[in-house]
Amino acid sequence: MSASTVSERWNRGKAQWHILTYYQRFESAVALVLTAVIALIVVVALYRLCVAVVTALLFGAVDPLDHAVFQALFGQIMTLLIALEFNHTLRYFVTRHQSVIQTKVVVLIALLALARKFIILDIRETTPGYLLGLAAITLTLGVTYWLMNDSDDRDELRPLERSGEMHSSLRRAREWRS
Repeated sequence: MSASTVSERWNRGKAQWHILTYYQRFESAVALVLTAVIALIVVVALYRLCVAVVTALLFGAVDPLDHAVFQALFGQIMTLLIALEFNHTLRYFVTRHQSVIQTKVVVLIALLALARKFIILDIRETTPGYLLGLAAITLTLGVTYWLMNDSDDRDELRPLERSGEMHSSLRRAREWRS
C-alpha cells in the first residue's frame, strides 16, 4: 500500500466523518480500536511463534515430524490466519467500504475456526458425540456459505440476463442449477 493511498483514505475519512451520525462515528472508533488491538495481538503471536519454531529447530528441543508438535504448530498458524481475516474484515468496516460486517465473512471465519479445531483435535481423547457435533456444525456452516455464494452468483447474473448479454452457456448453466 503506497503512502498516497493511505493519505487519500485518511483525507476521505476525515471528509466523511462530519457526515456520519454519532452512532456511526462510535462504530468506526470501536472498529478502529479493535483493528489496532487485533494487529498488536497478531504481531505478538507471530513473534512468539517464530521464536518458538526457530528455538525448537536450532536446539533440537522438538521433532517437527512429531504429530503433537505438528498439530500445535499448525493450530497456532491457523489462529493467526483467523485473526488476520477478522482484522481484514474490520478494516473494510473502518474504511466504510462496507457499512456492515457481512454475514458471509463471519461464516467463513467460523469455518476457519472449525478447520483449526479439526487440526488440533486429538482423536484418541475425543468422544464420538463431540465429533458428530463438530461435523454437524461444519456441515451447517458449509451449506450456509454455499447458499450465500449461490445467492450472490444469481444477483450478479440478473442484470446480464435482463440486458440480453448473458452468454448462452451461462444461461444453460443457470437453468440447470434451478
